Amino acid sequence: MNGKPLNGVRILDLTRVVSGPFATMQLGDLGAEVIKIEEPGHGDDSRAFGPPFIGSESAYFLSVNRNKQSCCIDLKTKAGKDLIRNLVLQCDVVVENFRPGTMERLGIGYSALKELNPRLVYCTITGFGSTGLDAQRPGYDLIIQGESGFMDITGQAGGPPTKVGTSIGDMVAGLYAAQGILAAILERNQTGVGSSVHVSMLDAMASLLTFNAGIYFATGESPTRRGNEHPTISPYETFKASDGWLNLGVANDKFWDLFCDAVDAGSLKQDPRFATAPLRVKNRESLQPLVAAIIAAKPRMHWVSVLGGAGVPCGSIKTIGEVCEAEQLTSRGMVLQMPHPVAGEVKAIASPVRLNDLPNQPTRPPPLLGADTAQVLQSLLGLTESQVASLEAEGAIRTAGKPLGSN
Repeated sequence: MNGKPLNGVRILDLTRVVSGPFATMQLGDLGAEVIKIEEPGHGDDSRAFGPPFIGSESAYFLSVNRNKQSCCIDLKTKAGKDLIRNLVLQCDVVVENFRPGTMERLGIGYSALKELNPRLVYCTITGFGSTGLDAQRPGYDLIIQGESGFMDITGQAGGPPTKVGTSIGDMVAGLYAAQGILAAILERNQTGVGSSVHVSMLDAMASLLTFNAGIYFATGESPTRRGNEHPTISPYETFKASDGWLNLGVANDKFWDLFCDAVDAGSLKQDPRFATAPLRVKNRESLQPLVAAIIAAKPRMHWVSVLGGAGVPCGSIKTIGEVCEAEQLTSRGMVLQMPHPVAGEVKAIASPVRLNDLPNQPTRPPPLLGADTAQVLQSLLGLTESQVASLEAEGAIRTAGKPLGSN
């Protein structure tokens, strides 16, 4: 027993790249047993994403695949599909992110598998959904960021559309998938019957538009790129200090008064153009350069200290390196260190979910390709060593001891 809430839940993970692996990693972090099914020839596509590589392992793959076992099965072979069907009998959840219709063509779609295991929770992650005109389009994060409107509202005013600096479309879909799976498990525990969960990357991203969509529905006009300005609050944006960049969040009249007092700007506080939050938005073009001049006079940590001490929301804009080394994260156990058989000591950002406010520690590092094939098939399906060897000889599986490219 590992003392985690999903202990005893077994997940058959047929996903690859980001959205699905990120979803199953969330569940693995919460204690689920995750069996990652990989293609025998090269495994998850993200194993080749690099550089950088740590030893032979892709840093990209390592970042989203902890707490999993790797089992190499060729889904195109009859023997491989039979193994999947048998494993489904031993699992609670199946997760896949193939293009709509692929699993059905292989004979291992939801309808077929629920006949084998009526308690099965089956989660599908797609780019555009399983229905509609765009259902068959490939769902890559960059494409989804554009199609969801995110790029049209990201970037400087008058500049080109800009993508968010991480694979947010993949990851938010993964988070929704994990949430949907947990809800389906809860429902199954009440009814005894499993169900299907569908998450579209486009739907997931569209759900995050919130007030931007609200503005459109209220006015009929699409919000546009505003750089780091907020459309309805000012000053709530990025300013350049003498040695770097700072975010300032004067979100209401109370914070405005505190800001003016902290920077000794009585004239701003008394200026009728800026007396209320709506007026500060209306007169943004006059206000912004005045605040910018104040912030530019001192280094960012001066303002973090002075404004933060006064209760004004603010923060420096940190590099990824500064974030990964930040005491606020490291002291809370948010930077994991996992011993890996090839990559040595692997570091990663931990799950933010804290039960009883305790950090979530991994039970196993990201797996080597096929490292657990034999163990999974022997322990769950009762196969003998000779049966495993026979399946490997015919190309249906691959174990960790079989070098890539060999027959």
